[in-house]
Amino acid sequence: MAYPESIINTNSSLFKIDANLNRLVKKIELLNYINPLNIEQQKKQFFASKYRKNPSFTYRKIDFDTHKLQQELFKQEIDSIEDEATRLFYKDVIYDYSGLIECIETIGQGRKFYYNVLKCFGTPTQKDVENAQFILHFKDKEDDDEMFPVFSAEEASTYFQEFSKQYDFKFNLKLSNKTTAAAMVQNSTQTMLLKKNHRFSTNQIKVLANHEIGVHLVTTYNGMDQALKIFHNGFPRNVETQEGLAVFSEYMSGCLTLWRLKELSYRVLAADSLHKGFDFCDTFDLLFSQYKLNREEAFNITLRAHRGGGFTKDYMYLTGLKKVYNYHKKGKNLDNLLMGKVTLEDRKIVKKWKKEGLATDIRYKNNAFFENKNTDKTIDFILENLK
Repeated sequence: MAYPESIINTNSSLFKIDANLNRLVKKIELLNYINPLNIEQQKKQFFASKYRKNPSFTYRKIDFDTHKLQQELFKQEIDSIEDEATRLFYKDVIYDYSGLIECIETIGQGRKFYYNVLKCFGTPTQKDVENAQFILHFKDKEDDDEMFPVFSAEEASTYFQEFSKQYDFKFNLKLSNKTTAAAMVQNSTQTMLLKKNHRFSTNQIKVLANHEIGVHLVTTYNGMDQALKIFHNGFPRNVETQEGLAVFSEYMSGCLTLWRLKELSYRVLAADSLHKGFDFCDTFDLLFSQYKLNREEAFNITLRAHRGGGFTKDYMYLTGLKKVYNYHKKGKNLDNLLMGKVTLEDRKIVKKWKKEGLATDIRYKNNAFFENKNTDKTIDFILENLK
């Protein structure tokens, strides 16, 4: 985006550092490295062992020099940014990306990776665990035809392409057998990956469209519109807000179900099990034997928590949803949170930059946010009463 020369000249140090960081952090997309390469093989062996032998996962090789990248990050002359709030923000950016590099370089190294993850993502609190257990107390509803997995990945991709026509951006759609999620967005390449051998229900297709396209791709493309590339690369600790917005999009579009909230709750319990020292078999047993999930669901949730050596990120879907829900209930506009990979906590700096001409209004809005289409009173009750 072209900015007035006067703004660029006045903030020359800021734009220089932002451009340097943009060049440096292109490869720091943790999800590109943390999904195991041999999921299906290890799942078969795990099931064959009667759930007694922990899987041994392999991971993609790192294709950059982590030490050199750390050095380059800390070479940035942050003190040359005159505005104090912006200077402190970019210091935080550097420490955040440094932490993500430490996560990437220790993937597959057990507790070493887990401790780096704790610095970047934290772990569920007792309140988070109690919220998850509160949701799990609700009785499942009768079977709904929309919940049966009947569509192939190819059929789902046709729906996503049709859904995306409401936005005038193009994105790549690829099938993959190396993803732990049914679908995910790669921010750096504007690509939506679909799990190749997954069967999708009608509800899940709607959920993923509103979650992945309505938020993750919308924030990707809005971020690319901004002159400051940090909007696209990601604010420090943006996961909670981004996933909160994405699940809130499911809610507003009317496709958030009790089953989905329970899935997010099981993810909280799986992340909490890492803190308790559970290995893969222990977490699987918790979900499969105690909570009676079928073995495919139990395996997938356990895998998401244990990949890399212990990945806690998944508890933030529920905490983020509650924060975004509360924010919206106060009558707050969500547009600024869709400007890129931003956070609720840093909304003041976004407003400041807009006022100073360093950021602009969004081009793409989430259509689900215009009208609340949820009709499930149980979902409303739960969201209202989460702590």
